[in-house]
Amino acid sequence: MHREGSGVDVCFEKQGKSPPSCPHGPTLLFQRYEAEGTLRRFYACSACRDRKDCNFFQWADEKVTPARQQAREEYNRNTQPPHSHKHYYHRYKKVKKLKEHDRHFCKDCNLLLLQEEQQDHHGHDTVSPVSTDMLTNPSRLLTPMENKKTNAQYLFSEKAVTFTLSCLKELEFNKVLCVGTPRLHEAVTSMKMKRGSSSDWHSLLLDIDYRYEQFYSPNQFCRYNMFNHYFFDGRASQSVFEDFLCCAEDEKLVIVTDPPFGCLVEVLAKTVGKISEAWRNANSGLSHEELPVLWFFPYFMEPRMAEFCPTFSMLDYKVEYDNHVLYQSGPKGRKKGSPVRIFTNIEPRRVKLPKEEGYRFCNPCQRYVAEENVHCKKCNSCTSKDGRPYVHCDKCTRCVKASRVHCDECNQCQLPGHKCGQISTGNWEMIKK
Repeated sequence: MHREGSGVDVCFEKQGKSPPSCPHGPTLLFQRYEAEGTLRRFYACSACRDRKDCNFFQWADEKVTPARQQAREEYNRNTQPPHSHKHYYHRYKKVKKLKEHDRHFCKDCNLLLLQEEQQDHHGHDTVSPVSTDMLTNPSRLLTPMENKKTNAQYLFSEKAVTFTLSCLKELEFNKVLCVGTPRLHEAVTSMKMKRGSSSDWHSLLLDIDYRYEQFYSPNQFCRYNMFNHYFFDGRASQSVFEDFLCCAEDEKLVIVTDPPFGCLVEVLAKTVGKISEAWRNANSGLSHEELPVLWFFPYFMEPRMAEFCPTFSMLDYKVEYDNHVLYQSGPKGRKKGSPVRIFTNIEPRRVKLPKEEGYRFCNPCQRYVAEENVHCKKCNSCTSKDGRPYVHCDKCTRCVKASRVHCDECNQCQLPGHKCGQISTGNWEMIKK
């Protein structure tokens, strides 16, 4: 389906051959709309939108010589982490046995250091001592990757983690598939450790950041590309994933995902569908069930979510992040609060938002809403999206932002002083992730 104005679409139709691979796994097939109205298809990286981060490009009808294919496979191998997951975790267990003041982490090399290696990293940016809390919560030790076009890591605030855990507990979930949500995985595993092995909470982290292999066993973490459903460790990781999807009678599974804000919604929706299908196959009697999902995403992506995830609704909860100044409360944050919301296929009325943060239950809408979200009797809905009260425009027959005025020439509400006929780029300029 052509995305208007972009000129490029993803092709999901099955091909007669497997797609070529880049360092991030199987590529995606795209089609480009040329000026003369023709289409041309090509393969490109599923994870990176910037060619500077992954320069893979191949026309769909291009013939690749055996020599070029061999060189490509060698390049893909050489760009992978230098050690296996088992090797990294074995190092972790050695480091964990050391006293805190003897533990070192090299930020330049992204590596927990064995005692005999510490001198080799003299002059590097190292962290020492490394506390047990840091080992248990590695996202507070690792430097976040902040390439906004590839794998930006903006991490949940403590408030966001606390709310999410409370929400999951209220909904009686006890198995959490954390897709790109390391902070939540840390919270669940830490809680399990504190409560002892009898705790019924379980979590599996799927993330593209190989650095987590140093802190979690292969049963706790799988290096994973959410945009092509690719497991970097192959069948071993897939088996861990499939086993985790199997639920006993007293277990309830939920996906919690926090993808890059600039991602292609249709691609990730496809992945969620594959995970849901695998979950149904792993559990008898769920052939018609939909796997519950909490998808953290900006409110201005709601039209795209409605197009590709029609059973999802947007909640009013404003999700805050630790390392993004605009997406947190405080004097430097946005006046209207964080633009990030939660999209879910769970009934909105079942997700209780905290009253102490100003949220309330709207009886006509049968859901919790923010304090500024006033119910409009004409729309029969609480219509605010961005953290400001909306006003109803009778000419448009819908509620709009209070800053808009109706333009009879454009036949819609626009900003004062706009140029008639000019389409605003809207909130795409706000994409920071």
